[in-house]
Amino acid sequence: MLLGDSRGGKLADNIAGFGRALRRAGVKVDSQRIGLAKEAALAVGISEREDLGAAFEAVMISREQDRLVFRELFDIYFQDPKVANKLLAQLLPSAEGKAEPSKRRPRVREALAPQKTFGQQAKPTTEDQKVEFDAVMTASDIERLQHADFNALSATEYRLVERLARDIKLPLPMFASRRSRPSRSGTRMHWPGVMHQAAATCGELIHLPRLARREQALPLLVLVDVSGSMERYARLLLAFLHAATRRHPQRDVFAFGMHLTDLTPAFRQADTDDMLAHASAAIEDFAGGTQLGASLASLREKHARRLVGRRTMVLVISDGLDTGEPADLARELGWLRRRSRRLLWLNPLLRFDGYAPVARGAAVLHAHAHGMLAVHNLSKLEELAASLAGLMKK
Repeated sequence: MLLGDSRGGKLADNIAGFGRALRRAGVKVDSQRIGLAKEAALAVGISEREDLGAAFEAVMISREQDRLVFRELFDIYFQDPKVANKLLAQLLPSAEGKAEPSKRRPRVREALAPQKTFGQQAKPTTEDQKVEFDAVMTASDIERLQHADFNALSATEYRLVERLARDIKLPLPMFASRRSRPSRSGTRMHWPGVMHQAAATCGELIHLPRLARREQALPLLVLVDVSGSMERYARLLLAFLHAATRRHPQRDVFAFGMHLTDLTPAFRQADTDDMLAHASAAIEDFAGGTQLGASLASLREKHARRLVGRRTMVLVISDGLDTGEPADLARELGWLRRRSRRLLWLNPLLRFDGYAPVARGAAVLHAHAHGMLAVHNLSKLEELAASLAGLMKK
């Protein structure tokens, strides 16, 4: 039986619809992977649902953080052939899956939700629901999103921007560690390698291996303001940092409001949605006030070992509207600056032309930071890596 044969069903169309649902859930699936999924279905057959799911996962998923989303969406989408046909027609499943709707991952719920025209808040029309999510955004829409302030986005736009932010890369500055590795252009001789080469060539020294110092990313310490004025920025920037620094060998993340909250265990989650859920459960003072000085004092007393010598790069994400005493903040910032390589302030208020740090907390933070960068839209996040590299060279 050929896939898509009218005499035996429309499985090929259902697989293509499933691929579109994965894209709406933020999984990178292109037409080539969908084609491989169709070939996998022919190879393993459709009699065993678990085998079919394993085959699809093998050819459609390449990132570990997408596997749980794939499995949950597969269980819902291919639960019933009638449901699959309805999903293909309406891009909306109406049957119950293995997971209750309230327990589904946000990416899965959004992928299975009725699709709206980009930027539209009202209930979409039947014609709007037929438009694919990834085909709705025109060039002008994407350009507007790139420069739209996070605080000015609608709920629908905010979810779209949060998903786009997860794909932005953040290559961090590197430094030469004390450990070495074999290299053709190293400064030291690799004597074990020399002896191994000589043994293979009967004592003739044809090639002289050398050693060079390994390069690794700077240790990273992130302090995120979760006060009321930073509410719209905090969640999005946490999602961005989790995805952008996923392979960073040494990454410590803290949230601060009225007190300090360690988010490093939450950041160990492979899936960004899981990280946000754990972070939300851990933060008790979300959307409250800001006491950066007291939070830094807690960092000094309980987590000072997180700072690795003077190599650590510290990112303070805040608008600087601190309600504590400026003298306490200045003292703690001075301690933090002396024990880090660079203290960088990522300030969303730089979206305003002519912004000046005149507030008491902002003035103290500006005086102690090595640099101040904007992080209020997608274009600034894309420029962040180059800006960090430039400040590290000063």
